[in-house]
Amino acid sequence: MARICMHGYVSGDVQGVSFRQATALQAERLELDGWVRNLADGRVEVLFEGEEAGVAELSGWLQQGPEHAQVSALDLQEQTLQGVAGFIVRR
Repeated sequence: MARICMHGYVSGDVQGVSFRQATALQAERLELDGWVRNLADGRVEVLFEGEEAGVAELSGWLQQGPEHAQVSALDLQEQTLQGVAGFIVRR
């Protein structure tokens, strides 16, 4: 199966609700590499890569996020592989 990379932004009530930590846990469970971080405008930015099935599953999860999040929009674009190793929460 091919590896793919997605980059994008999650909008809504997605900061202060453990969104980044929950995203990292999901990514690690799915054996994906990448990062997630909060932006000053209230969105969350995410980049993740791995096997297509795992990428698709995380993409679907991001549409809802963790329990207390209220996702209003998800904008993901496929990118060339970045070659990142592991998944980190950026500050």
